[in-house]
Amino acid sequence: MTLLDQLKNSGATQLYIGGDWRESSDGGRIDVLDPSTAEALTSVASGNEDDARGAVDAAASVQPQWAATSPGERAEILTRAFNLMIERKDELAHLVVQEMGKALSEAAGEVAYAAEFYRWYAGEAVRNLGSISTAPGGDKKIIAIHQPIGVSLLITPWNFPLAMATRKIGPAIAAGCTMILKPASDTPLSALALGRLMSEAGLPDGVLNVLPSNRSSKVVPVILGDDRVRMVSFTGSTEVGRTLLAEAAKTVVKAGMELGGNAPFIVCDDADIEASIQGAMIAKMRNGGQSCIAANRFLVHEAVVGEFTRQLTAAMRALKVGPGMEPGVELGPLINQRAQDDMSESVEVAVGAGSAVAAGGETGRSPGFYYQPTVLTDVTPDNPVLGREIFGPIAPVTSFSTDDEAIALANDTMYGLAGYVYSRDLGRAMHISEAIEYGMVGINRGLMSDPAAPFGGVKQSGVGREGAHEGMLEFLETKYIAADW
Repeated sequence: MTLLDQLKNSGATQLYIGGDWRESSDGGRIDVLDPSTAEALTSVASGNEDDARGAVDAAASVQPQWAATSPGERAEILTRAFNLMIERKDELAHLVVQEMGKALSEAAGEVAYAAEFYRWYAGEAVRNLGSISTAPGGDKKIIAIHQPIGVSLLITPWNFPLAMATRKIGPAIAAGCTMILKPASDTPLSALALGRLMSEAGLPDGVLNVLPSNRSSKVVPVILGDDRVRMVSFTGSTEVGRTLLAEAAKTVVKAGMELGGNAPFIVCDDADIEASIQGAMIAKMRNGGQSCIAANRFLVHEAVVGEFTRQLTAAMRALKVGPGMEPGVELGPLINQRAQDDMSESVEVAVGAGSAVAAGGETGRSPGFYYQPTVLTDVTPDNPVLGREIFGPIAPVTSFSTDDEAIALANDTMYGLAGYVYSRDLGRAMHISEAIEYGMVGINRGLMSDPAAPFGGVKQSGVGREGAHEGMLEFLETKYIAADW
């Protein structure tokens, strides 16, 4: 029996509130589509405002007891959850393929990556360290401790439905916070499977509540408007992030935001071209380019742009496109029809501004939401496509003549999440990395995500950090105790 069948047969396609599976109070449902066929897999309950209040009630009712739980007990729960995810890697990966569409090999990689957040924060749970110091006057003590911030709203995207959830759930559990997880409407099944798995791992009822809903504009304000909710952690577009920040400001709720990106991939004239192509295929095509840190603009030195483009075009043409479960498939479908339309529009914009299509530029097979791996050449710095977060398998290539020009091109965006630099000269690469305005930079690496690393951006790409020790600090408040002994 597949995990999807298990969820349906056990009632785990409903809302998960206070440890109970329940239908939406008004009977609302969300159809979950298979992106490879555009057909419905199943439907899940869609929460409304009353359900949102119920989720807050459930989380708030157990917050004091959960905050008082020992760090060691929280660590043990996270460790059990890690082990369960690894034991069930195959069935979790299949579920991700079914609802999100990525290739099975990538889905398996996501499960392993998602589980690592539980293992990492099992270790961090016992490292909530404060400090004691002597005041400058010498007669008083300054004590700083970190306490759970409280009930937290976690809003996750569809592109990594497991990993983006565990990256938030893990540190919230480690810190001692209860939470309401609102997954993306396109991919709610992975979140519901996590709710079921966390219960099995021993997480007390009410600590994690899962609230799928396609009525975010009504549900989220209800949650953020409740004085008992003290944190919102969101991964998604900058546009939605702005709206959430404005909503959070009404009750001064702390906000962690991991938002959009427009990542430059800079290839210097001394770069190892073969290595840069390997890195480019990872940075661009991981998850079919549907990633906030995906390489979005290829900035290549004029001395090597011809060879780089030739090799990149060959590599993109060689990718096997098809349903994620099909053997050998390297690129699955996009998430939905809107995403497919966005790819067609991006190519039209680029070509209309003088770019040429070296590979792809077509939707490809049908049914399903496919788009062929695409390379755009002759992309001038003023081409509007360079200002778009493409979020798909399209690689625009432009050239530069000096490092200063590459830095200026890289910084010419409101975004500042991730960037990539390829050069054999480490000093040169470090100079460029420090000069470009991004929260994360990969030097001669196409993959930078790591649970032990602080993940986040600057400018309009985000507020705060996820992963590392910083990720747990997001769910903690610092309390100063003035003492004299």
